[in-house]
Amino acid sequence: MVTRRGFVSCALCAVAGGFAAVATDAQAQPAGQTTGVTRKILSTEALPGGQYVVVQVAAEIAPGAIVARHTHPGIESSVILAGEAELLVDGQPNRTLRAGDSFQVPAVTPHSLRNGSGATRVAGTYTVEKDKPLASPA
Repeated sequence: MVTRRGFVSCALCAVAGGFAAVATDAQAQPAGQTTGVTRKILSTEALPGGQYVVVQVAAEIAPGAIVARHTHPGIESSVILAGEAELLVDGQPNRTLRAGDSFQVPAVTPHSLRNGSGATRVAGTYTVEKDKPLASPA
C-alpha cells in the first residue's frame, strides 16, 4: 500500500522523534517541528514480512539551517539534489556533500547536518522498523 502526505516545517531526518512509522496505515505522522526545513512524504510502504516500512521523502533545507543530532530505528539512504551541506555522523569523519553526492547512515547512529549558504534539496529513503518513531533525539 502506498500513501501520500505532505507537510512542512519538519526536520530533514525528523529530529526530536518527530515522526512515527505506523503499522496500521503505514504512514509517517508529524509530532514535532523544526524551523528552516520543509519536508514532504512522497510514499510509505510496508515491506514483505511486516517488520519494516520504507518512507521516501523530499526535503529542502534553508540556508544556514542545522538539523540537530538524532537517530533512526533503521537505515537512512539519501542523495543531495541541489546545494551543499556538512554531514556529521558519529564514528565517521565529517563530510561536505554537494549535488549528486549520496550518503547512508546506519541504524541507531547519531548524526546531524549543517546546511551551507544556499538552500539544499535532499531525497531520502528510510528503511525502518514499523511502530517505532522514525527519529529520536540523540
